[in-house]
Amino acid sequence: MIRLAIVSTHPIQYYAPYFKMLSQQTNLCVKVFYTWSQAKTEEKYDPDFKRMIKWDIPLLEGYDFEFVENVAPDPGSHHFKGIDNPTLNTKITEWNPSLILMIGWGYKSHFSCMRHFKGKVKILFRGDSTLLDEKPGLRKMARRFFLTYVYSYTDYTLYVGTNNKKYFLAHGIKEKQLFYAPHAIDNQRFSNDEFDREALNWRRELGIPENAFVLLFAGKFEPKKDPESLLNVAGKVNSDQFYCVLVGNGPLEKSLKEKAATLKNIIFLDFQNQQKMPVVYRLADAFILPSKGPQETWGLAINEAMASGRAVMASTKVGGAVDLIKQNENGFIFEPGDVIGVARFLTELINNKELSRKMGEESKQLISHFSFEHIVDAISKLAVSINL
Repeated sequence: MIRLAIVSTHPIQYYAPYFKMLSQQTNLCVKVFYTWSQAKTEEKYDPDFKRMIKWDIPLLEGYDFEFVENVAPDPGSHHFKGIDNPTLNTKITEWNPSLILMIGWGYKSHFSCMRHFKGKVKILFRGDSTLLDEKPGLRKMARRFFLTYVYSYTDYTLYVGTNNKKYFLAHGIKEKQLFYAPHAIDNQRFSNDEFDREALNWRRELGIPENAFVLLFAGKFEPKKDPESLLNVAGKVNSDQFYCVLVGNGPLEKSLKEKAATLKNIIFLDFQNQQKMPVVYRLADAFILPSKGPQETWGLAINEAMASGRAVMASTKVGGAVDLIKQNENGFIFEPGDVIGVARFLTELINNKELSRKMGEESKQLISHFSFEHIVDAISKLAVSINL
């Protein structure tokens, strides 16, 4: 049995399912070491959503795990010193792993763990950073130098897509060290058509006409995601059959609602938990992520919308757009702030609902190549090859 230790901050809905699937592999013995012990209640306060968040899907079932005590005075994944686990390296040593998979390095204990085990146990690393927000100058050179040093403590790297691979290559990772493990969501749950009826009823309750075309944004109302640009788009689309639904909360919420007060085709909905999200995507004909950055490293909401059979739109600042969206086949990639381009594309879809339906079907086909099964297969094969 290959003993795989995984180091991650806290249970996440996009990671826990493949942790469970890895544990079901006959050749692997898996244990997850969670380093943000304060998150073991599965409930935490999100300052942007301004509410306690507890995911309504199971995140701690089907795999072995341990919460390692975090002694940071200001605990959390929002800064380097927020994850400080003096016993982490000892606990991992006692478990005697064959391999260690690190999820992110930017925390005191995670970096310490990489340095401690380098040369003793093979280190696999998984992250999703990109170069999309990189600016020329001395800071870029200094950052490149520092990150090359950081990644020297890894042996193999799992990259999630095209932009992420470019990032790793720019920071000293060799091609032979790179293995593809795409970002994924629960495609099966989101593709289940049993949610269609509930979404149709919800549309009626919201006062959306049956033949209307709906554009959806779902996420935090924060500057980097640029939801404000959608108000400008709504003003440019010349159709009384067009509606824009914005789902979420965040620091821009008040100003967005004030600016949208005179627009009759804008509908706001509060944050929705995971169980409800397959229905949310089915409110719409198309989904959009207009981010202007920084650090929209992937955009997993696009995966969810595609699995739900929707046409998708994203800016070039969204790290996963280049991998997920085939231009004019299942959606549209645009430059941040390109209100005219987005409005023009939407007008084409509004005037041809069959086109948007075909794009949604294409999304479903494309997203099948981005699955938990692909992640598990990549990690399992790499683990076996290392231990031959």
